[in-house]
Amino acid sequence: QLQLVESGGGLVQPGGSLRLSCAASGFTLDYYTIGWFRQAPGKEREGVSCISRRSSSTNYADSMKGRFTISRDSTKTTVWLQMNSLKHEDTAVYYCAATETIMFGRCSLSNELYDYWGQGTQVTVSS
Repeated sequence: QLQLVESGGGLVQPGGSLRLSCAASGFTLDYYTIGWFRQAPGKEREGVSCISRRSSSTNYADSMKGRFTISRDSTKTTVWLQMNSLKHEDTAVYYCAATETIMFGRCSLSNELYDYWGQGTQVTVSS
């Protein structure tokens, strides 16, 4: 079964950057749509970004556009989320998720469509 592991979280000052990674052992992620989600304390989980199978499309939540970039590495076993210009409100646990569901057009940020989830990595933006 596909297992996802996130890494790269940590403490960063406002305006700083972090790069999160989502890795799978023994599987190529190229056949999965991969999504990044986040959950802040007391709030519901929300979609951040996604990249469709074989990188045919990407999607971002409005508040992340222009600041976050999702990509796959050449080995096809890791998906990256580059986060720039971080704000206090970006503080949350970030999760990656995967689905084999084929999505036509842009990939979806609806978390109920994703079947496999990692354990999450904490991102804290604080001065």
